[in-house]
Amino acid sequence: MAETRAATGLTVEQWDDDYFVEYVQESVFRPYMGTSETSVIQLNEDLTRKKGDKFTFALLNRLTNEPVLGNATLEGNEEDLSSRSFELTVDMRRNAVKVPKMEQQRSAIDLREGARSALKVWSMEDLRNSVIASMYSIDGVAFGSTSAAQRNTWSANNAGRVLYGATVSNYSATFATAMATLDTTNDRATLAILRLAKRRALTAGGIAGVPKIRPIEVSGGKRVLVAFCAPLVFRDISAALEQTNRDAMERGMANPVFTGADLYYDGIVYKEVDDMPVLAANATIGGVAVGNTVQASPIFLCGAQAVGVAYAQRSRTVTKDFDFDSKYGVAVEEIRGIGKMRYGTGAGDTDTPCDYGVFTTWLAAPADA
Repeated sequence: MAETRAATGLTVEQWDDDYFVEYVQESVFRPYMGTSETSVIQLNEDLTRKKGDKFTFALLNRLTNEPVLGNATLEGNEEDLSSRSFELTVDMRRNAVKVPKMEQQRSAIDLREGARSALKVWSMEDLRNSVIASMYSIDGVAFGSTSAAQRNTWSANNAGRVLYGATVSNYSATFATAMATLDTTNDRATLAILRLAKRRALTAGGIAGVPKIRPIEVSGGKRVLVAFCAPLVFRDISAALEQTNRDAMERGMANPVFTGADLYYDGIVYKEVDDMPVLAANATIGGVAVGNTVQASPIFLCGAQAVGVAYAQRSRTVTKDFDFDSKYGVAVEEIRGIGKMRYGTGAGDTDTPCDYGVFTTWLAAPADA
């Protein structure tokens, strides 16, 4: 007797795998994700093949020794590789929908297809929000949960990784003091500020022991940095680059002046992220002033290994019947962690950590008039 078998494209395992690939590929950050150490957002799935809730990324500093020439002795003149590590903890992330039987008469596989769009959008938004939150985070703590002491420690440890407004002299190890220097006249995004931020990122502010931001390589062998920013900051960047785009870019409707596409200037790709938040003027956290007297938002200028993403389980679906089979439920779950990578600049592996692949530029971002 012939047996009826489900089509391969309808099996639960295939659906789960396709779901994972699609929601990751459709993320706004997807072009900058990859598994190598040269990716802006480095993905790792090692924990899907072994037990554990923590994964460690290896971070390497640049080699700077001059070459040993001719017959000169190399032994004894080796260079310290200066490797450090960044540990990331994974956790379960879930969501579900429930459908009354009278509303929708479907099999389990059909129900999965019916819930696919809603759950995929939720997964995309959760991934996007997690990446944004990690960029804003202060030494692994969500920005909105930080104390003044934590913000001060971050500012002190990241002197070569942060720019407050238009000038280097705005810097202070006291975060609130530095943020108070921002004003809407001098500290909105300008070409001068963008160039300054790039120089500081590529030189680590000239601070010894702090690794330089490593550009990523794109098609054609170009080496670029990628800058993520909120719409209000992107507005000011676009205005600053409008004349440049008119003069230097191709004419016609493909010009960024008309398309509103990503902007490119001086080796940096500027990416507008719709849901990146701004900091309200005179903001407080836990009743303590953050220091900014104007509405502000950062540009996150990223090179290789800016953010790490570790998966212990790809997206998996679970179905369940409720109320004597009168309602169907479908859930999606995965086990992952996301974090901004940090590099220990002190004597120990993780001592005195600074952001590894992210340079933060805090700017004034006033609302539209």
